[in-house]
Amino acid sequence: MSDDYRAVLPRTLEHALAYLDALDRAPASASASAEELRRRLDRPLPLEGSPPERVLDELVRDVSGGLVGSAGGRFFAWVVGGSVPASLAADWMTSAWDQNAALHACAPAAAVAEEICGGWLKALLGLPEEASFALVTGCQMAHVTCLAAARHQVLERLGWDVERRGLFGAPPIRLLGGDQRHGSIDRAARLLGLGRDSLIDLPTDAAGRLTAGPLAAALEEAPEAPAIVLLQAGDVNTGAFDPFAELVALAHDHGAWVHVDGAFGLWAATSPEHRSLLRGVEGADSWATDGHKWLNVPYDCGYAVVAHPEAHRAAMTYRASYLSHVEGARDQMDWNPEWSRRARGFATYAALRQLGRAGLAELIARTCRLTRELVEGIGGLPGGEIVAPPVINQGLVRFLDPRAGASPADHDRRTDAVIASILERGEAFFGGTTWRGKRCMRVSISSWQTTRDDVARVIDAVRQAL
Repeated sequence: MSDDYRAVLPRTLEHALAYLDALDRAPASASASAEELRRRLDRPLPLEGSPPERVLDELVRDVSGGLVGSAGGRFFAWVVGGSVPASLAADWMTSAWDQNAALHACAPAAAVAEEICGGWLKALLGLPEEASFALVTGCQMAHVTCLAAARHQVLERLGWDVERRGLFGAPPIRLLGGDQRHGSIDRAARLLGLGRDSLIDLPTDAAGRLTAGPLAAALEEAPEAPAIVLLQAGDVNTGAFDPFAELVALAHDHGAWVHVDGAFGLWAATSPEHRSLLRGVEGADSWATDGHKWLNVPYDCGYAVVAHPEAHRAAMTYRASYLSHVEGARDQMDWNPEWSRRARGFATYAALRQLGRAGLAELIARTCRLTRELVEGIGGLPGGEIVAPPVINQGLVRFLDPRAGASPADHDRRTDAVIASILERGEAFFGGTTWRGKRCMRVSISSWQTTRDDVARVIDAVRQAL
């Protein structure tokens, strides 16, 4: 082994442990400006190299203040988890092993670990055992993977081979979904050549759920056109779930493919307390979710599951004479859009082994409970208001301008000002959003590290900001 490894890897461990040890005390928000970080990092590209331990030490020094505390317990802005210890350790080993997880032949252990993860994930999430799956970079690429399979199948039914002929001249596909869908769906439609105009916004109820009436009307408007129905398991603002049993049956009656955006909400299936929210979701045609949210696997990791393996494989697979295929083995590139790719199955495998069914159920239930306590605690402060009580681990609050006669715009400005004050103090990291015309502060808890003490500490920090 190179002496360079012996010099730099122990120091890497020291730096990592120092960072993790300080998370509970460090500010949750970044303190260094973009200009300051550029001054530190934007040095001339050297002609001669440097010892790896010096490069590491200087990198750790120069990024100081430019990292947010998303690995800790006081990060609530977006749906971002941390990393349970086993998954972080497995991710380090993934880098050390440095396998290209494109084919079984490239890295047999990586292929088998991924194969096992797929089976475990389908069992945990209550999805069909015979469904195909892919481990991708995140829910964005899970949408791309699933919608590519959907594109294949809905056009194949009309005699159009999209993998061979492309989309020029193809029957236009309609994507029907609620008006509160996540933007990653729009990006997936653009990447797949379907275009934003193919997305049809349907009105949702007060909680952001799609209901049968608007969907039925949209499907009946063009009964012969190929259609993909987009449903949500966990709205990013309110955590709301569409009524799957009713909508899936309705869509299938009209010959439509049903895709479920379950970036975080699909994990509610692992919790006996919350499983009922997903009643009927197993009848859909494809599902997308993340590992780096509620499963607390390091970035980047997402999962695509497709109920029709033949459509999934047709959309992704490729063959060439120089590729090596092992009979009876699973080649990952048959199921995901990447060729050269990280062996991200190891970190997923480790997280699932560490948590187990019971540990994952407890993690989901606990973070939902803590979200409710945090939303109620902030909403109960003078000037605070609950806009959307948590369904699972998402909630909305806002802050009212105390002046007499304050307008809705004044309340919006007050909300943004309070969020900015919280971030400046560094005790917690929150983000803003606009929901039904109101500026709000999103509250989201996904990290295994968040505790009841963190919640109490953060409520006090918001009280001081107010």
